[in-house]
Amino acid sequence: MIQFGEWLPDQSDLGNSGVLEAKNVLPSQRGYKPVKGISTISNAADNYLRGMFATRKQDNTVQLFAGDSAKLYKYASSDSDLDSVSTSGNYTLGLTDVWKFVQFGNSIIASSGHNQALQEFNVESSSNFDPISGAPAAKHLAVVRDFVVTGNVKYSGNTHTNRIYFGGINSVTDWTIGTNQTDIQDIPDAGEITGLVGGNIGVILLERGVARIEYVGSPTIFTVEKVESAHGCEMPNSVAALGSYAVFYYSPDGFKLFNGSQSLPIGAEKVDQFFADDLNPAFHHRMSATIDPQNQTCMWSYVSNDSTDGEPDKILVYNYAIQRWSLIEIAHESLGTILLPSATLEELDNISSSLDALTTSLDSTLYEGDSFTLGASKDKKLCAFTGDILNATLVTKEFEISPLRTSVVNKVVPYVTSKNPAVQPTLSVSVGSRNKQLNDVTFTSASSLNDDNFCNVRSHGRYHRVKVETTGDFRYALGVDVDGKPLGMR
Repeated sequence: MIQFGEWLPDQSDLGNSGVLEAKNVLPSQRGYKPVKGISTISNAADNYLRGMFATRKQDNTVQLFAGDSAKLYKYASSDSDLDSVSTSGNYTLGLTDVWKFVQFGNSIIASSGHNQALQEFNVESSSNFDPISGAPAAKHLAVVRDFVVTGNVKYSGNTHTNRIYFGGINSVTDWTIGTNQTDIQDIPDAGEITGLVGGNIGVILLERGVARIEYVGSPTIFTVEKVESAHGCEMPNSVAALGSYAVFYYSPDGFKLFNGSQSLPIGAEKVDQFFADDLNPAFHHRMSATIDPQNQTCMWSYVSNDSTDGEPDKILVYNYAIQRWSLIEIAHESLGTILLPSATLEELDNISSSLDALTTSLDSTLYEGDSFTLGASKDKKLCAFTGDILNATLVTKEFEISPLRTSVVNKVVPYVTSKNPAVQPTLSVSVGSRNKQLNDVTFTSASSLNDDNFCNVRSHGRYHRVKVETTGDFRYALGVDVDGKPLGMR
């Protein structure tokens, strides 16, 4: 069997140790798993969403927030509306600004760049977000120990792109420097702050480096240690984290994982060159990144050169447990992690006109509200990846039947397992061949799986590759067997 190994688009077709294409699948130790499409869970906001955040109250009820270029919203399960919870006068976000959210006790704190101060919403008592008096405006936001920490800030009319500004200990409202351990710190010689990650220690991503901040108490309050100078975060919206010891980001030389002490390459000789070639640099600000905890993946949404409208159309997927990649092609606006309130049958009427028309199965945990899941926005609406299974494509590495000889491929057996034998996916197979590495690859017409469990094909050439396309749900796509023979020599 030629296994569907690791997706390695940066390696050569011939001699590639994995697969040449892994589209609309999730990496697995056993090959690849299917990907569900996007299903709508809310009505539309005024503009496309630039951030989302979910939390539970003390009584275990769920609250879900989102923001666009002018408003902050709270999801209402009673009617699926995104109700405005903006401060009076709303907001003005710049072209590249996005909303960042953290929770500090009962307070949800939001930042959106240099145009407005930090916003606060108390989940127990607030009906709207309101600016925090004395707090800076900030592009980045995190909670480190008992402090709200901001980075790349503006206050008193001045902008400090390399400065962190942390509020008072155990306080949302103390922002007077020198009071209640409130202080500032600059990080020199590393460019702008492009990301913040909280935890027991904090991680600061900069254009030309990575630094750690650690609480030590008075009089120093926080120590700042620059631990990485060789790599920095090029794109602010590429940062996603599992905590301060697992921070994913994109640097000028590719995707990295910062483990608390150093940055390790995760995309080198795998997807770094593919991404650099595929990304439309005019829309890098539309990038978003998030963690999908259910599938142990980090995902990066971006606008590719194939996009016709400047909207994100691809998602790069990294399974951090097995260190494998894949690609999802789907129109959307941004990514995030969501948690929805459990839904009653009456509330489901707000999502769909009938139960039969629901885009998400009633068995989905989405309606149970019991776990965080991958979310997105599309058409200005909150969405979840709980829709129909996407059509998938896998292409094997390029191989020879017999070294130094032309050969013919006659049959292909695709190994794709089904979740339900009574409802099997539709499979089609085509073979691409060429005689020289300098030649283009020519594929046969697609052949369906017959009753004898193989696909009839006929393709001549020295070098071959097999494309398997699936429609419908499956369990694992494992690989293919190829029946071929060498042709005569002259």
